Amino acid sequence: MLKDKYSSLSLAFCNYFINMLDICCVGHITLDKIITPKATKYMAGGTSFYFSKALRQMEVNFGLVTAVGQSEMPVVDALRTEGIKIQASVSAHSVYFENSYGLNSDHRTQRVLQQADPFTVEQLQPVEAKIFHLGPLLANDMELEVIKYLADKSTLSLDVQGYLRTVQNLKVLPVDWHDKIEALPYIHYLKANEYELEVLTGCTDINQGAQILADQGVKEVIITLGGQGSIILSNGQFYQIPAYKPPTITDATGCGDTYMAGYLYQRVKGASIEQAGNFAAAMAGLKIGASGPFTGTEGDVMAFMNQPR
Repeated sequence: MLKDKYSSLSLAFCNYFINMLDICCVGHITLDKIITPKATKYMAGGTSFYFSKALRQMEVNFGLVTAVGQSEMPVVDALRTEGIKIQASVSAHSVYFENSYGLNSDHRTQRVLQQADPFTVEQLQPVEAKIFHLGPLLANDMELEVIKYLADKSTLSLDVQGYLRTVQNLKVLPVDWHDKIEALPYIHYLKANEYELEVLTGCTDINQGAQILADQGVKEVIITLGGQGSIILSNGQFYQIPAYKPPTITDATGCGDTYMAGYLYQRVKGASIEQAGNFAAAMAGLKIGASGPFTGTEGDVMAFMNQPR
């Protein structure tokens, strides 16, 4: 009965997607266990969760396509009450991550205690958006056919981290993306951090690694470097984006997702690459100063950007 109830709700909320969205994120909402030197907390997470929260108060027509286990459907309901448009499917399980951080918040170790059903083309057929942002968390979340289907009707953005993760004995281990040569020409925006870039390209030099991805077809390569800022490569030009640092580093979980939410928000509004990169860096800086997802407004971001770095 519960599954039928939420299947009906999912169909009802498909009506949100009749009109063209500016941005649509595709990804699983997770159940996360966050372990830091200060505390252990349980919360919802995943690219789709942090990305959606970051855009909640922005002036953008945004929607989310997700899939969760029945036990996490109340999280979906809570996001809907905040005004986020969601098409949700019931999965056999929700993704369950355990994230452990040491004193250096740029580094974490992960375990996966549960995995969710992969996304399908059928789930995405009703949805139209100017930009689709894909947030796979594990390698089998979205097959190549999903990328090809969405690229045929929209501009694609990808956080590549999930394609570089395999699970062995609950531990997350790095693995190269076996479909990358065929898939990368379909990707307009690709986000990776420096460790993911090395796994993806075999290159430790940031600029060289970014250039490899550009040569393989990516239009805008976005490499986030934690407290060292970020680098964006487009049309042969590199953009150096310094980090915006809050007084206290509290919680790095979701910073990359927050960065991409700010970046795509600005790009879909017509901002330049440099403008979008700086706005994204400021959003990520505000987020890392507080526990949980980004909760601010565009005004908060602009005020933070006007402070000395």
